[in-house]
Amino acid sequence: MPLADGVHVLELTIDRPDGDVVLRPTAVETPKGVLLVDTGVPGQVDDIGQALADCDLDIADVRGVVLTHHDGDHAGSLSAVLDRADDPAVYAHEAAAPFVDGRSFPLKTAEDDERYPSAPVDVELQDGVTFRTDAGPMRAVFTPGHAPGHLAFHFPDAGLLLAGDALRGEGGELSGPAEQFTPDFPAAAKSVGRLAELDVETVHCFHGGTVEAGTDDIKAVYESLAAEYLD
Repeated sequence: MPLADGVHVLELTIDRPDGDVVLRPTAVETPKGVLLVDTGVPGQVDDIGQALADCDLDIADVRGVVLTHHDGDHAGSLSAVLDRADDPAVYAHEAAAPFVDGRSFPLKTAEDDERYPSAPVDVELQDGVTFRTDAGPMRAVFTPGHAPGHLAFHFPDAGLLLAGDALRGEGGELSGPAEQFTPDFPAAAKSVGRLAELDVETVHCFHGGTVEAGTDDIKAVYESLAAEYLD
């Protein structure tokens, strides 16, 4: 079931000895083709293709790839998607772009580890940039803290928030970002406060999936984080 008109969840599974991990990027239909929001870890392009097919979409229809941020579980298969799709444009926040295109090394990757394949960013986004989609405007919301240049995306007409890693879904409940993977937690807490200003009825999290939670629920998460991390 789509999250909104033409907004589809793609479930990508990573098999690990200690248990499977499910990543949940999204595909957003637009009048020009499909926007793929995040790409999973390296080696998941076939899984992306199958997940798109399950939604009656084709990876050849991907006209743009939008990154919420540069972490390897979000940008890892970007280069492979570009090879498979028909020359899609790549969008990322201007603060994330250097990590994606190879000018800077990914922050949460150990220096002695191999980074995911770099790829050029065609459009460097800023807060408030809006895409035209079948679900109405998809507006970028600058939400730093978990990563430089982190973006969430708000669909005001549908009351939908694609939170990226600014929020997590745990057992049907919202929580803040994972502290061990969030370099600037006070900034991340402030970003949750910014999301609490939006008109939201449903939140989709890259980690944890879709939560039937709205503005008041986001406010509750913010107040809890603010009490712990903000003066």
